[in-house]
Amino acid sequence: MPDPDPKPSWDKSPADLVERFHEVLSARPDASQRKMFGYPAAFVNGNLATGLRQASWFVRLSESDAAELHAAGGGPFEPMPGRPMRGYVVLPATTSTDSLAAGLWVDRAIGHVATLPPKK
Repeated sequence: MPDPDPKPSWDKSPADLVERFHEVLSARPDASQRKMFGYPAAFVNGNLATGLRQASWFVRLSESDAAELHAAGGGPFEPMPGRPMRGYVVLPATTSTDSLAAGLWVDRAIGHVATLPPKK
């Protein structure tokens, strides 16, 4: 009999993805790194700009940048299945494995999040 209340999956991010994330973010001092729900994340003025969840790397983008990334193969960021977080897009696998390509999207995320009011 299946579990009537399945627990969400909290698989760790692959070590190479975590290393790449830190490498990309170390070159971007405007974003402060810390963990969120056990995963690496980066914040600007207290607002989440980018992070990892399991094997996915997501970024927070303006509507036009989000549409561009979706068209390039990005997907919705759904920490809970069926409940996407608006404004957040998962990088395509080919982008998240390329530090330069990922860094370009991280730069857009940092730039967008820097325009938001600071979190208190």
